[in-house]
Amino acid sequence: MTVMATKFTPEVLLSAPRRSAAVPNSTGTLALFAVTQYSFDTHTKSYAIKVLDVKTGQSSVLFDDPTYTEPTWISDTEFVFVKNGDSSTNLLVGDATKPGLDPYTVATFDGALSNIKAKDIGNGTVAFAGAAPTTANGEMLSPEDEKPLSSARVYTGLFVRHWDAYVSKSRVGIFYGALKRDEGGRFKLEPPGLVNALAGTPLESPVPPFGGADDYDIGPRGLIFVAKDPELNPALWTKTDMYYVPLRSFTEKAPKPQIVKTGMLEGYTGAPTFSHSGTRVAFKRMRNRQYESDKWRLLLLPDIDDLSNVQEFYATEDGEGGWDARPEGVAWSNDDSELYVTAEKHGRQLLFKLPSDPLAAAKQLPQPLTKDGAVGPFFTLAASSPSDTRILVSSTSLVDNSSFSIVDAATPADAPLPAPTLVSSSSREGKTFGLSRQQVDEFWFKGAGGQYECHALVVKPSDFDPRRRYPLALLIHGGPQGAWGDSWSTRWNPAVFAEQGYVAVLPNPTGSTGYGQALTDGIASDWGGRPYNDLVNCFEYIADNIPYIDTDNAVALGASYGGYMINWIQGHPLGRKFKALVCHDGIYSTMSNWSTEELFFPVHDFGGTLWENRAVYERWDPAASSGSWATPQLIVHSELDYRLPISEGLAAFNALQVRGVPSRFLTFPDENHWVLKPENSLVWHREVLDWINRWTGLADKAKDEDEEASAGVENLNLDG
Repeated sequence: MTVMATKFTPEVLLSAPRRSAAVPNSTGTLALFAVTQYSFDTHTKSYAIKVLDVKTGQSSVLFDDPTYTEPTWISDTEFVFVKNGDSSTNLLVGDATKPGLDPYTVATFDGALSNIKAKDIGNGTVAFAGAAPTTANGEMLSPEDEKPLSSARVYTGLFVRHWDAYVSKSRVGIFYGALKRDEGGRFKLEPPGLVNALAGTPLESPVPPFGGADDYDIGPRGLIFVAKDPELNPALWTKTDMYYVPLRSFTEKAPKPQIVKTGMLEGYTGAPTFSHSGTRVAFKRMRNRQYESDKWRLLLLPDIDDLSNVQEFYATEDGEGGWDARPEGVAWSNDDSELYVTAEKHGRQLLFKLPSDPLAAAKQLPQPLTKDGAVGPFFTLAASSPSDTRILVSSTSLVDNSSFSIVDAATPADAPLPAPTLVSSSSREGKTFGLSRQQVDEFWFKGAGGQYECHALVVKPSDFDPRRRYPLALLIHGGPQGAWGDSWSTRWNPAVFAEQGYVAVLPNPTGSTGYGQALTDGIASDWGGRPYNDLVNCFEYIADNIPYIDTDNAVALGASYGGYMINWIQGHPLGRKFKALVCHDGIYSTMSNWSTEELFFPVHDFGGTLWENRAVYERWDPAASSGSWATPQLIVHSELDYRLPISEGLAAFNALQVRGVPSRFLTFPDENHWVLKPENSLVWHREVLDWINRWTGLADKAKDEDEEASAGVENLNLDG
């Protein structure tokens, strides 16, 4: 049963089902995905592994045990997954054509195995791999391993802490093995079991803290993976390299990993992907080894036996590259003749295709296959059929939290781009939320000095009337090298603000991605310069050109760099244009930014260390102008945010309080740079909305409508 929400509220947002990507089997007939859903009625989270019939779009539950995760195909009908226990991990096999059939156990490990992959490599063998924390000697770390009697930690090098945890001595390794059927037809793990491909090396993969299964791949001739350069300090350098481990049977001991050489490209490496033949590898790499937002370059290793022969797509003599985009996800066509990649363009995450030969690709830039929304993970359908050009795409938009669609890569470059064929939408393309594409708009405005164009997305209320005037909610994105896009978010969802009665404007000023690398790089050493002036121009454009937005009744909100910008705006003329401000995990003083963990970030963005380029840190320090702060402001800062420690939020709140500025401080002791737990997130939304509604006069209206809508929230049951 599908229940329509009478109003899109934070409760609806946070209680809606969240689907993983749909992963098809080799024939393209079925796809596996997982669904989680939180209930504010029972204060519990449900979980299910489901199978999708790609032809009909119908799905059914296979398992609803919350300890079952990461379903991964090992045949056309069977899949392997992990069961996470308190002290061990079970590897199980289920049958997607037999819902309700109990799975059987393949193996049990005294450790936490995750990020699993599997691939049929012929001869009745399925190569299997997964990642797990290891001991100093490379064995899988057991939760029962000796625990210290003291809580003291002593460090002699970086990192001390990373993201939201103090760094331990254990590393993460990639464990591989081979699955074969026994006489009864069941899969079993061949001797010697799982082997750590990184044992005896200083390498770690997936790369913490966010590395996952995309950091490695399985091919019929071995493993490829990405790891930090062990010779460089990880807090100061972003350099990661790609390594190859040749394997034939996946039961032998791993030889020493071999590094893949990429010449002058020395930055982050990502998305290593074997061709179907297993002889070629596509991947991406950045040039700068101290810049996390450098442009990705698409690369090809044409022969796995020659690791020094790497070719770059769209290479130019000046090293800038002929395609001014940042490829993200990478996949091969079924016949290996083409590559499919995702990349940002003007607030969208699009899917592109190009020849898999760099020489052939040089004749024409990648051809877009989609034009709207945000394409996430994608997979070729019917991998067993080389001539099949269909791609199963998982995507979102500003009004739809999860869609599975089919894109046909055979569309000629000179033909009109057809809309993807929708297979399944969790929210009926937003209808279940009461949202529609008619709410989404966009505009372009002149950037600082009138030298370039900037872009902004707009989300209007669902009951929008162009004859009315609506308060402005100006949302400032983080990064700072990032962008607002036509994509769904459960943390900063513009539709939540729009449904309160605002027009949400999402500008992408200097520093934003998806508009060429020059705009992205333009923020370096200029944090409060061009980006601030871009936002001033955006505000003035709205006031002069969009009559339904009331800029005399406006609020501004931002997180991370967006939080920094809120504090910067407070001390400058634009700050007096707003009724209220919201700063989430922002910087109060750039002079204290060396309390962060990834030091390569301030070193790059401020042009050196604090002692080498102190003038730039001082120039863009919000604290220096806090003596003129006057606009009411909500500060949100969580205690596990080691990227921007909580002292930054406390300092900003202290400054506001001492100056007598109406202010409020919200903190969570168990959240990091993001507020992820549903109950905490609900409090976050209520505090933020109550704050801005109070100062814009929408408080009473929002309260009445929320109470009216509550009846449609209790048992919201969307199509998962």
